[in-house]
Amino acid sequence: MHRCIEELWRPARLRMHDIDAIFARLSTSPFRARFRLGPRERDYLAKKGLPVVLAHARDFIATRLVAAEPTNDGKQTPFRGHPVFVAQHATATCCRGCLAKWHGIARGRPLSEREVAHIIAVLECWLRRQMASAAEPGAKSGS
Repeated sequence: MHRCIEELWRPARLRMHDIDAIFARLSTSPFRARFRLGPRERDYLAKKGLPVVLAHARDFIATRLVAAEPTNDGKQTPFRGHPVFVAQHATATCCRGCLAKWHGIARGRPLSEREVAHIIAVLECWLRRQMASAAEPGAKSGS
């Protein structure tokens, strides 16, 4: 099992097998599997650090996804410009439609705190995997 989630997220009832199952499903999507942090996003993550980037993620989720019917749903998340945006598309946490399809989080009602914690945990895991892959010998930036 992967050790992506800090102990902080365990109370959110998101177990590692849940996250492993989500990533296994996402890996079957050529669209989702193509996302990688580019050099600018990697640099930003390295300079700001994961805790700051995850704080940004919480803000993005609160302003763009928590509402029952978010403004511009399906188009509210840019494809680049911040590590969280790339991670959201890679993990299908970019809009309420993707959350419903990939994570079983129903549309038409506000997100619960537990659901927000789930989204943040999935984003954290993906970002940690990206950081680890960048640290591997011979890894190319953006690949």
